[in-house]
This record gives sequence, structure tokens and C-alpha cells, in this order.
Amino acid sequence: METREGADGPGGPEGLICASFNQDTTSLAVGTKTGYRLFSVTQVDRLDCIHESAETPDVYIVERLFSSSLVVVVSLAMPRRMNVYHFKKGTEICNYSYSNNILAVRLNRQRLIVCLEESIYIHNIKDMKLLKTLLNTPPNPTGLCALSINHSNSYLAYPGSATIGEIIIYDANNLSTVTMIPAHDSPLAAITFNASGTKLASASERGTVIRVFTVPEGARLFEFRRGMKRYVNISSLSFSADTQFLCASSNTETVHIFKLEQHSPSREEESPTWSAYVGKMFSAASNYLPAQVSGMMNQDRAFATVRLNIFGLKNICALATIQKLPRLLVASSDGHLYIYNVDPQDGGECVLVNKHSACGIVSTLTVSLPAFALYPYPRLFDSEEEQGESEEESEGRLSLPANQSYAATAAIPTAVPSSAALTGYSEDVGMKKGDVIPEHEFAAGPVCLDDENEFPPVSIQDN
Repeated sequence: METREGADGPGGPEGLICASFNQDTTSLAVGTKTGYRLFSVTQVDRLDCIHESAETPDVYIVERLFSSSLVVVVSLAMPRRMNVYHFKKGTEICNYSYSNNILAVRLNRQRLIVCLEESIYIHNIKDMKLLKTLLNTPPNPTGLCALSINHSNSYLAYPGSATIGEIIIYDANNLSTVTMIPAHDSPLAAITFNASGTKLASASERGTVIRVFTVPEGARLFEFRRGMKRYVNISSLSFSADTQFLCASSNTETVHIFKLEQHSPSREEESPTWSAYVGKMFSAASNYLPAQVSGMMNQDRAFATVRLNIFGLKNICALATIQKLPRLLVASSDGHLYIYNVDPQDGGECVLVNKHSACGIVSTLTVSLPAFALYPYPRLFDSEEEQGESEEESEGRLSLPANQSYAATAAIPTAVPSSAALTGYSEDVGMKKGDVIPEHEFAAGPVCLDDENEFPPVSIQDN
């Protein structure tokens, strides 16, 4: 999710452009006009900077693969080129250029997805080989898409229409379309998978209703009402690791947390309460009302909420377990990370326990590049002046010289790139390979990072 203008004026504090959490919510990254930074979010009382770089300016996409050293970076200076780096070694693994601006990048341990406005490219993350190009997808100017982090079922979700809220579920492992979910009457604004890739949450541009579906079947499981008074722009959706909760943030001052539980009539009868009695009365009354009204009465409300001290700024939210307790994380375009305690039993108003600054001048400690970016739109905190920049001005901006490839740096740092590296436009309509890893690098196996810890095992829980 993303934000356009920060509290300190156009471009946000310190020229903030983007921010995002990684797949397991263990780190946060921010991109700025001068570079980007990668933070650890495993402690409540501090926000440790793992890595920072000023080598690439105007970073608007930065994605890290879990806790590995593999990161993907896209800069406003070259918005059609994707660079893949090993940030700990400070080396470039490969780069690809595309026929149009890159709007979003998604990663899991099996696939790398690049989303353009009307096409999607699917790469094998082990060797960066292009596996499939989905052409002529419905216009998707924000680059809205989601990829399951569970690589054993790499489901990809993207809009199936520009006018209504249809969701296409695509199997990125078997490279085939699975189903289409008619989720909303209005165009989509946000979508996300749970950790196991068995559930999908969605919201439309109206922002009043959030729905949860089974994957791959597409059956509706839950329907939550965020509010009734006004339409809002929902900027992010995120499940908890155990899929018991779902949080949603928007351009309002409220973040909602919903509890995914099926109500048991028998339990309500055993311990009757006033709220249960009122609920039964509403349920009975809904049988005599129009379908649209009865549907609204049967929608669940938020289990817990957060009242932010900011209004009108975009932000991203995530649910995480930090120091053995459930927390809500909110990264805002004001340049701060807010950490709240969540009561998993009673819900209610969440308590702010800490506030950290994710900004600051990016120093030149290293020459490597970090990871991450803000979802789901490409230019989170850009200014109105930049939005009005012409295509000629954008293309005329100075670009940084490309770093050496991973192979060249690791083997012979001063050597000319190997002639085995593939260059030129592919047959897949407009994608251009840059300094791809030479073929001899794959003789002993796929792309290697540091060690087996670069791909730590994932513990998946699903209810």
C-alpha cells in the first residue's frame, strides 16, 4: 500500500517515497529521494536499521525476499528497469527492462512477479528465467496484485476488470488460470492472501465492505463492514500469520481489525448476553427486509480498532507477533512506524506502545542496495509536481550506471561482462534482458545466496 504526500510537504519527510513490510513482517523498508533503508521490526522498543544505501536515488519499489539478501529495486530514474541485488555482497544478480513502467513487484520463494499496467511477467526466482507473460490484462494503473507467500501454491491474484471488482486467480507454479471471483460491484482497491494461500481478502474502491474468499474455490467465507457513513480509500489489507485476524487501513484516522470466526449458535444459547439477544433480533428482522438491507445487517463489524493521530495520509498495516505478543504495525507516510498492542480475546481499542521514526538522511555506509517497497501502488509518497512530470522529462532524467552482475563481481570483478550473458528483446513482447547471470553460473545449480538460512523454513498455520 502507499502514500503520496507526507506531513513535511511534497514527497514526505526526508523525501519519503515508499515503505513496505516483507512477507513475514519481520522487517520494514522505506524508499526516499536519496536511497532506501531496511529495518528490523522484531523489537517493540527499537527500530534497528539493517541496511541503508544512497547508491540509487528516487526508489519507489524495493522488495526483499523474506529475510534473505535478495532484493528488487526500481527507481523513478529508470521506471522500466528492474534490478535484482544481493545487498549483503553489494552485487547485482541481474536486471530486466520492460516495455512500460513497472508498477509492482511481488516475491515468494518460487516466483517473481512484475506487474505493468496491462501485462504481468512471471519469473522463476531461482534463475530469474521468464516463464510466462500475461498480455492484455485489464487496465491496472495502480499495479494492484497479490502473490501467495506460500511457494507450494503460488497463487497470483489481479483485477479481472477495470469497471467491476472481479479477481482473477492464477496458478503461478503451473502457469494456468484457476478461477474468477466476482468479489465486488465496484473496481478493486486492495487484495491480499493469507500466509498459507488458502484465503483471499478484498476491498473495492468504495471501501465500505471487505470480503474473504476461499482459494482456489472462490467461495465467500466472511463479509465485514468497515463503515457506512462515507467511502474511503483502503490502502492495505493484511492477515495475521494464523489467519485469525485481518486488518485494514485507509486514508482515514481509523485502522480496523476483524476476527475471522464462525459464530456458533449453541455457544450463544449457553451464555446469553444482551448483545447476543440484540443480534438475534436483528437476524430475525433481516428476514423481512430487502436483500441489500438484510445483507448489511448480517455483516460483521470490527473486532478491534486503532485511532491514529493523523488524517488523510496513506499508510500500510500489518499484524505480527513481536516478543511473543500480538501487535499491529502501521507505517505511515508521515515517516513513522506505530506499534500497538492487540487484545486477542476482547479486542476493543488498541493501545499505542511505541512510535519510531523510519526517516533520516541516508548515509553512504555501503554501496549495496536494500529491499522493499510500499504496496500496492507504485509511487507511494510522490509529490503532485512529480505526478505532472511529462514523459519526455521522465525519460530525460539522468540514470545511474549499472552495477556489475553477480557473476562478474563474484568471479572476476574487473572483467568485462561475459559474452554468455543474454541481452536483447525477448519474444515475450517488450521485455528486455540486461546483464543476466551468465550460463556458467548455473552449471553447479541455481542462484545461490549466502547459505540455507537465506531461505528459512516457513511455519504455516491455518484455521
